[in-house]
Amino acid sequence: MNDPATLRGTVMGVKTRYRCTACGNLTRFDVVETTSVQSFHHYTVGGELSIEEPEVISKTVESVTCRWCGHGRGVEVIPESQ
Repeated sequence: MNDPATLRGTVMGVKTRYRCTACGNLTRFDVVETTSVQSFHHYTVGGELSIEEPEVISKTVESVTCRWCGHGRGVEVIPESQ
């Protein structure tokens, strides 16, 4: 079976950055998101699963909370150019 960390890195290869307006944190956030992924599941005759070609169909960020101070309403998305 594929390593979940490898699959997560492929599917969640996101470049979104956040900043907490309350404490200035740029590095630690709890992110709750819903993701729909289409992938090819291939089972061997022996029953081993291999998950291939994951493709994100849709993704919605439900909430972002600062891990340092717990602030959730003041977390902002940093534009990619910064």
